[in-house]
Parts: sequence; structure tokens; C-alpha cells
Amino acid sequence: MKTLAKTGPGSAELTQAAAVQTTVPAYWQEACAHLVKRDRVMKRLIPQFAQACLQSRGDAFVTLARSIVGQQISVKAAQSVWDRFAGLPRQVTPRSVLKLKVDDMRTAGLSARKIEYLVDLALHFDSGAVHVQAWEAMGDEDIITELVAIRGIGRWTAEMFLIFHLMRPNVLPLDDVGLINGISRNYFSGESVSRSEAREVAGAWAPYCTVATWYIWRSLDPLPVSY
Repeated sequence: MKTLAKTGPGSAELTQAAAVQTTVPAYWQEACAHLVKRDRVMKRLIPQFAQACLQSRGDAFVTLARSIVGQQISVKAAQSVWDRFAGLPRQVTPRSVLKLKVDDMRTAGLSARKIEYLVDLALHFDSGAVHVQAWEAMGDEDIITELVAIRGIGRWTAEMFLIFHLMRPNVLPLDDVGLINGISRNYFSGESVSRSEAREVAGAWAPYCTVATWYIWRSLDPLPVSY
């Protein structure tokens, strides 16, 4: 993995005291070459977004918090809510979230349920109930099992964590609306797509389903999402 300094911060980043370091996957170029050879849609999409790739901020708590904020809303709406929420504390940490007032979080655009989820997530991290140091050595499904035990984290959120924090190369989030819509648009001329059909399309992507998913997202929204 390569580490880069984040430049050109947005409003959310301006609330952080220190510069944010982002990490990009070492496998990215190899994955792109593989996908271009194996898949006609990837051969068209990848050159269109050659200047960007998946990045991780390296903060497990922030990654999961952003995933919770983004549940069941568009990428644009999620970014807007996150910007307002991240502006409440000086820095987004488990302890700082636990000190926030519920009314302030509601004003930022968070639903009552998402506030409950964020507080429970912060409690798990602050108490040491989650074992962050062990995740790097665990398999994808084992990590998903541990994460879904936290209130408000389902399989989709756990898969977003695998993609955006651990940057696992072969994650296929079939519960993601954007992925299904993107497969529909790019492979089926906009017709409805089942999970089994989506899985069949992704057969050509392995072992880099994460990378292909990222480019499918870009085909719907050129602005890369960041967790």
C-alpha cells in the first residue's frame, strides 16, 4: 500500500486538527490490467477514471461512522450530512462523539436511529470491545461476523469497511444499490438485474471485485466516495 498526503480538504476535513493521510492499494494497477483484459465494460470504464483510485483514511472508527451515515441515502446526501456532523466536534473520535448532544446531531441531519447507531459504535470502540489490531490478519467473512454484532452495522456496512478501510481486493457488495444499478446500466441496458445475474457478471472480475465495483460506482457518479 502507498501512503499519500491528502490535499485540497473539503469542509469536513477542515475540522480536523492534523493533516489526513490516505493510503491507496498496491494492487490497483495490476487489478486494472486484469479487468481490462477480462471484461469489456471495464475496458471502457477504467481509462475514463485513470487519475483516481480507492483510498483509505486509515481510521477504523471514522470509516464505520461514515458508512452508518451513508446508509440508505445517496452519496451526495451522505457527504452533506457527514460534513455537518464532522463539524460538530474538533475531531471525530469515539470519545468526542459520546460527548455530542443529540439535538446537535439531529440538526446535522442524522435520524434518531443513526444517532443511536453512532453512539453504540463509539461505545464499542471506547470500551475496547472491538479488537482493531486483529482485523488485518482476519479473513473477510470473519471480520463481517464481528462487525455485524455491533448495533446498526449490517453486511453492507461491514463490506464498505472491508473496501474503504482494509481495502480488501475481492469484495462484492451485492446489497449495494449503486452496484446493482451500475451493473444494470452497463451490462443490461438498464433492465432489472437480480443478485444472481450480478454475481455472474462479477465472475469475470475476481479476484478484484473491489476494484471493478469502484469503477461501476464511478460510472454512476464520477466523484469518488470516501469513508
